[in-house]
Amino acid sequence: MSKPAKDLPNDPAELRAMIAALQAENAKIAAENAKMSATLRVHDQLVQALRLRIAKLQKLAFGKSSEKIEREIEQLELALEDLLVAVAEGDDDLIDEGQGEPEPHEVSAPTLRRRPRVSEATPRERRELDPGTCCPDCGGDQRVVGEDVSELLDMIAAQMKVVQIARIKKSCRRCERMVQEPAPSRPIPGSMAGPNLLAHILVSKFDDHLPLYRQHEIFARMGADIPESTLVGWSGRAMKTLAPLVERIEADIMASDLLHADDTPIRVLDRSKRDKGLGKGVKQGRIWAYVRDQRPWAGASPPGAVYRFAPDWKQEHVQKHLAQMRGILQADGYKGYAMLYEPQPDGTPRLREAACWAHLRRDFHDFWTSTKSEIARAALDRIGEFYDIERDINGQTAETRQAVREKQSRLKVEAFFAWSEQQLLRIPGKSDLAKAFRYGLNRREALSLFLTDGRVAIDNNPAERALRPIGIGRKNWLFAGADTGAETLARAMTIIETAKLNGLDPQAYLADILARIHDHKINRLNELLPWNWAPDDAENSQAA
Repeated sequence: MSKPAKDLPNDPAELRAMIAALQAENAKIAAENAKMSATLRVHDQLVQALRLRIAKLQKLAFGKSSEKIEREIEQLELALEDLLVAVAEGDDDLIDEGQGEPEPHEVSAPTLRRRPRVSEATPRERRELDPGTCCPDCGGDQRVVGEDVSELLDMIAAQMKVVQIARIKKSCRRCERMVQEPAPSRPIPGSMAGPNLLAHILVSKFDDHLPLYRQHEIFARMGADIPESTLVGWSGRAMKTLAPLVERIEADIMASDLLHADDTPIRVLDRSKRDKGLGKGVKQGRIWAYVRDQRPWAGASPPGAVYRFAPDWKQEHVQKHLAQMRGILQADGYKGYAMLYEPQPDGTPRLREAACWAHLRRDFHDFWTSTKSEIARAALDRIGEFYDIERDINGQTAETRQAVREKQSRLKVEAFFAWSEQQLLRIPGKSDLAKAFRYGLNRREALSLFLTDGRVAIDNNPAERALRPIGIGRKNWLFAGADTGAETLARAMTIIETAKLNGLDPQAYLADILARIHDHKINRLNELLPWNWAPDDAENSQAA
């Protein structure tokens, strides 16, 4: 509508008409901006409501598990993510990532994003924009006086590649003997799946929780139509190839004399009811995680995690899992562990119980959140003092940790239990607060074990962290494919999560292992365990 000044008409009536048209256009733009601002405000309010609702549900689920609450949290988190994307779409300020980080208390729809953190190991590509050797004004010679460097984070799309293996045949001119290099071994004999592709499929499915039907769609866009049935077969055969390593990981970790243990529910297809519809054809099994992590006390054994599936929550499963273990088990109050702590014929228990202070703290936190009880708040403050001491000795030797705990923690712990007994006389016996105190007093010995053994942690957080991938996975799959599918999931997580605990990229690790394992001497297979592994030839492995 706008015109250069020299093209404007001289007729006042025409000028007035142009002004009216511009005013109408401006009013329309203003109305659209107002509507967009109102929409953003509504989105922001919805975001806040969802954040608040999620926080409340998480607090409800913090102390005890509820599958219904967990599913509602997952759905609300997905809705929150969609709303934040919508807000970002209409707010140009969100494009500027800024240099700082929002304060911890800022929970409104974000107007500032921190800059991405990129590892120094990430490949860099330098692109120079050189103004040339001659001055654009006078033509004189130019000299370098400096440069301005900015960074653009980009991604090179994954590429499907067909590797042609040409085995040249040659014959001897003298004796006519035919000579040809033998065919290299493949991760899956007779299959065209390469090690990098198989590693990508396994990590995508079992670590990124991307179902195979979605991977099929992604591969099709990349130019490779791999049927889902083929992906299923490849996944199963690849896990069979990795089975010797998984068994060695399990044997090594389960032979430890100090383990963390925890479990979580998992929905699995019930083959016995497969004809009764999806709702009735699903049952609830359990995944147990057993974790060895000696890093907090500078132990010599490498970290690792073993996952085991069971079709139900019966105590016979943990007794079978831990049948050969001797030492200390750090776990929650699940009744299935009780028999493991009972004295043997010689009067000593096969396993000593180390209880979890975080679990006890959670009970007090839930009560304080709902009632603002001063007694519950005092319990939290007292337990918090234990954690302050632990924070300062993390990573030190077991001897140092035990000495510090003896000097700084013991009296505080003993005072906590004495104070707990006093509080029980002041509060209703059937209240949740009384239950929390009784829970702690009943496990006084197990909660105090960390005072006499510097290897023992103050809580069971390593096992709880090991089970988080299961919770994340539940957002992407409704259930595992029957018991055998859940068992495969457990074995895959054992090797993938152990690789991650040892600081490895699981995809690079599995790709190298799958490329080498058939040619590796069986008596040297331990060299391929995550804590011993070193890539044979990184460049050739990636090229394969």
